[in-house]
Amino acid sequence: MKIRRIENLSELPCVSEVPLGGILSNVGNSAQYRTGSWRTQRPIFKADICTNCLLCWINCPDGSIAVAEGKVTGIDEMHCKGCGICAYVCPTKPTKAMSMEQGGEY
Repeated sequence: MKIRRIENLSELPCVSEVPLGGILSNVGNSAQYRTGSWRTQRPIFKADICTNCLLCWINCPDGSIAVAEGKVTGIDEMHCKGCGICAYVCPTKPTKAMSMEQGGEY
């Protein structure tokens, strides 16, 4: 494939000329894949300290915080990437209800 430099915006292809890419034939299938197996840290949830503010749930980029009836019930370890956002936003002090520990496996 030859790459050419565009000198003028009028040289850009029309939308109908751009090939399709990234076609999702089966949407909503991410729940089928275990994506948290490569993490280096894992969250530890302490239900007895949790105030159920749901900040961890709101901020989790992977939807890995399990909630039922307005309360945090645990962590979806199959999808958690170990980013630590849940522990960072957890407001409980001095001990956090959500903290991170080294090691990817539970």
